Amino acid sequence: MPENELVHVAVGLIVNSDDEVLVALRHPDSHQGGLWEFPGGKVEHGESVFAALDREFREELGVSVRRAFPMRKINHAYPDKRVLLDVWRITEFSGQAIGREGQQIKWQAVTELQAEHFPRANSPIIDLLRLPDRIAITPTFRSTAELEHFIERCASDAVRMIQLRQKHLSAGDYDDWFQLASVRCNEAGIILSANIPIARSPVYVGSPVHYSASDLMQAASPGAGGEHPCRSASCHDLEELQKAEALGMDFVYLSPVAVTDKYSAERVLGWSNFEALARQVSLPVYALGGMRPDDLAIARAHGAAGIAGIGMFVHAAQY
Repeated sequence: MPENELVHVAVGLIVNSDDEVLVALRHPDSHQGGLWEFPGGKVEHGESVFAALDREFREELGVSVRRAFPMRKINHAYPDKRVLLDVWRITEFSGQAIGREGQQIKWQAVTELQAEHFPRANSPIIDLLRLPDRIAITPTFRSTAELEHFIERCASDAVRMIQLRQKHLSAGDYDDWFQLASVRCNEAGIILSANIPIARSPVYVGSPVHYSASDLMQAASPGAGGEHPCRSASCHDLEELQKAEALGMDFVYLSPVAVTDKYSAERVLGWSNFEALARQVSLPVYALGGMRPDDLAIARAHGAAGIAGIGMFVHAAQY
């Protein structure tokens, strides 16, 4: 192989109902040998990523891939090799996984994954797997007491991320509410994301942030908004999804999927259109709009990283 030639690798993630992901131990004499990896292999010339995934999983694990969705592209340069990891989430397969090439395999709890046990290029994949399956978006609150109660109820329901959406507040009041919510969320082990205009992002450097679709489309560069551990955006069509991908958003919300008080049946995407759009970007996509708690399984089957919403959490909090 010529020095520094880019190697295109298809990577498949299979997560079971116990939130465990399938991993394999690399042979000692291979590149990055002795480390664990997420299964996959090189994409051959003229081969699609899906075809490469299916071929590699059949050859290495005895598993046939039936349905899979792109999640992220990762470029990484090792001293002796450059790789492009094309990471896909496998949602349907057949067969029982075994190490057909003598490699050790196991189902590893996502919460127990440690980056130092994997090649460096795999570190963003671990972050990807740790994204929450449900995200609560706050309704409009009249007081901080209502906000605190909402956080308490989300914590009791094991929600791991809340987006603080309070469009009625002034910038100063929003900052105050966010600081209060940050304390409560930290105590509960919940990630808090600020729903703010990109222009105010420098105020929230170091915090997860969320942008509206209009702000997303006006952003000029991937670095717009400053440094944040996690950036998300609202999307409604392919153009917005592609812009989010180009800007390196960590994930997006795609809506409206189902009927809500705001959107009638004629205006919603439905699951088939949601899936068709999600397939066209390498980006974690959350289903938003008319979601219910029991929609998680169907959402994942159609390529969603998870579900998000206001209504289903408002009802849980008994407002």
